[in-house]
Amino acid sequence: MANPSDRLYTKSHEWVQLAGGEATVGITQYAQEQLGDVVFVELPAAGKQVAAGGVLGNIESVKAVSEVFAPVGGEVVAANGELEAHPELVNQDPYGKGWLVRVKATGAPAGLMDAAAYEKFLAEESH
Repeated sequence: MANPSDRLYTKSHEWVQLAGGEATVGITQYAQEQLGDVVFVELPAAGKQVAAGGVLGNIESVKAVSEVFAPVGGEVVAANGELEAHPELVNQDPYGKGWLVRVKATGAPAGLMDAAAYEKFLAEESH
């Protein structure tokens, strides 16, 4: 699955889609493949302030628990409640129904890659 070109990516394999000052955040196809079957997702409540690069939450799979980092700073305006009952959505549709949180972004994100740069990063990381 190609990484959608309408979002930006981090070196820790999160994606962010910016629209009107709001940032939707999730994990990449690569990240969910590395995790394996997701069994639990812990996300911050609406109203929580997050810092760019700070821990946003945790994703637990059959293999491990992994931290998710915020690609942008700001206030969490929504967490994907569907993931409480259906954490497998992160595996099935990481760029759609498996989104994690929406953040009212403060400041422009820095150090993020477009889809082409992320693909190159993945290719270099796998060597």
